[in-house]
Amino acid sequence: MKTFYENAEIYRGGHFAKGRLVVEEGRVVADCEPQPGDRRVDLSGLYLVPGLVDVHVHLREPGFPQKETIATGTAAAAHGGYTTVCSMPNLNPAPDTPEHLEEQLALIRRDALVRVVPYGTITLGQRGCGELADFEALAPYVAGFSDDGRGVQSAELMEEAMRRAAAVHKPIVAHCEVDELLRGGYIHDGVYCREHGHRGISSESEWRQVERDIALAERTGCQYHVCHVSTKESVELVRQAKARGLKVSCETGPHYLLLCDEDLQEDGRFKMNPPLRSREDRQALIEGIQDGTIEAIATDHAPHTAEEKSRGLERSAMGIVGLETAFPLLYTYLVKRGVLTLERLVELMSVQPRRLFSLEGGIATGDKADFTVLDLHAHYAIDPATFRSKGHATPFAGWEVDGRAVMTVVDGRAVYDTLTTNSIR
Repeated sequence: MKTFYENAEIYRGGHFAKGRLVVEEGRVVADCEPQPGDRRVDLSGLYLVPGLVDVHVHLREPGFPQKETIATGTAAAAHGGYTTVCSMPNLNPAPDTPEHLEEQLALIRRDALVRVVPYGTITLGQRGCGELADFEALAPYVAGFSDDGRGVQSAELMEEAMRRAAAVHKPIVAHCEVDELLRGGYIHDGVYCREHGHRGISSESEWRQVERDIALAERTGCQYHVCHVSTKESVELVRQAKARGLKVSCETGPHYLLLCDEDLQEDGRFKMNPPLRSREDRQALIEGIQDGTIEAIATDHAPHTAEEKSRGLERSAMGIVGLETAFPLLYTYLVKRGVLTLERLVELMSVQPRRLFSLEGGIATGDKADFTVLDLHAHYAIDPATFRSKGHATPFAGWEVDGRAVMTVVDGRAVYDTLTTNSIR
């Protein structure tokens, strides 16, 4: 039996056109005419895009199920329109050996609603120092190697990591942070910090390590991807590296594109790492997504318990959630305001992340059928009480938005569906 998704505006070849998508046995097949017994789904007035991809998500399991689980995190992903997420390695145990990674993979096989592709660690214990993980043994099962949450402090260790990653054809995905430049800071060293007596994190703590790593990537030939870029200097370093033909890419998050340190409040839901930077940094990030320097938007979905986020800016845990708010926020405040086209947003949230990390799924003939159906006319206020995630901390609570996922399909199966009778709520 085939399923015909009909009358949608479908993203193909960089633009939208009305058409239909045909799926059979979990894969996209060539267009044909329906036969008796085939299923037809009318998507009139809706938009169909390749499934959204988030290459930077914290699912917290194994180790921290009080914050999030594979089940709740992937339910949040499906709710937000994501068909694939790459899970960060700050877990217990950290995925630094095949045995430790298998604990995570077993939970993914059992509980995941969407595709979950984990990262392996760069260092044993994800400490940012010491010994390197066994890249060769982990490579077949991971999207790349990252010590997210910690920058690798030694240039010599990072260079060797890049050589090993290049040998197994996997990227180094770097959280860039120079420990000696942090100096106890917890928000950006800027306007709000100075006016309210907080301790600041300098921009240099990020861009200095980006600069070092790009030089190492040039020396080693490694594919190098910078996590959650937040400063204007980092954007320019990546821009120059790409102009030299290096295999360098980066991502930024919705919060860095829509907020700056002048928007901070004395509330843990405004605390993340890297912190919200200056107005000038935000503008540089917008220019970076416009000119192609920044190739992906990733949420850095980082859930914590309510208690951990209730201690104000100084003492709350670092991290906010984002899987269920990213598309509507970016559509409303970038696309509808003319900063980006809808086509460019789809590239940033789906096409380019999938290409950068060689991830399967999509809507081309022969692909495993992974797609998202969007209602761009839906209007509502962001309400954390509706989140599927265990984490509710977001600086965007109460923001008015347009657009939401109404169906998320993975391997041809609807894992979130508000349109048909077999919906998953």
